[in-house]
Amino acid sequence: MPENLVLLHGFAGTRRTWDGVVERLDPERYTPLALDLPGHGDAADAPRDSKPCPAITFDACVAHVLANSPARFTLCGYSLGGRVGLHIALAAPERVSRLVLISSTAGIADEAERAARRAADDALADDLETRSFAEFMDRWEAQPAFAGDPPKVHAAMRAEQRRNDPRAMAAVLRGIGTGTMAPLWDRLAELAMPVAVLVGKRDAKFHVPGRRMAELLPDAELEIVPGGHRLPLESPQAVAGAIVR
Repeated sequence: MPENLVLLHGFAGTRRTWDGVVERLDPERYTPLALDLPGHGDAADAPRDSKPCPAITFDACVAHVLANSPARFTLCGYSLGGRVGLHIALAAPERVSRLVLISSTAGIADEAERAARRAADDALADDLETRSFAEFMDRWEAQPAFAGDPPKVHAAMRAEQRRNDPRAMAAVLRGIGTGTMAPLWDRLAELAMPVAVLVGKRDAKFHVPGRRMAELLPDAELEIVPGGHRLPLESPQAVAGAIVR
């Protein structure tokens, strides 16, 4: 019987983030299910008028994924999807057989650093509500983390961003942004399932948290693979290989 595989995308992405990875998985071995997280794609609850979107929380994301997933599954989360994935595994460990965490973290441990990130996320959310979406996408793509991405990765991410509503993206930043998330480092020892931690070679910012997660999780391995932060788009073969292994 094929293994159930639930795939969770990153911020401003959709389930389409995983198309290249799914194409490289053996359908006789895996039954993949790529979901839109709350606030994204078809799971965005964006109002038609100028009112802000409803609040989005990690608890709501956990409930959404568990309600739309098989009874037991391997969980693969990229960036924001990895942080949501940790919340799911901690809330329902009996349902998660394996974890694959890609370009992700267990949160910002330092309180001052977390507050600064929360303020930055709030400022980005304000931009999403007051500026054009095109301006926001230009600003987002200009971040140093994405500077080395090949043109095809930039183009694929732009296509993903356009599948989203800017007001819903603002609600995501305010509700489940990295600055809003309470760190989970002290709880990683609770997760007994096998975990693969995947980080791109160019994604230097995530090498340290990736290594730390691999050290704190009871049964985890860290793998550094070619590529930057957006591994599902840039290195789908490497991601598929990590899922298989």
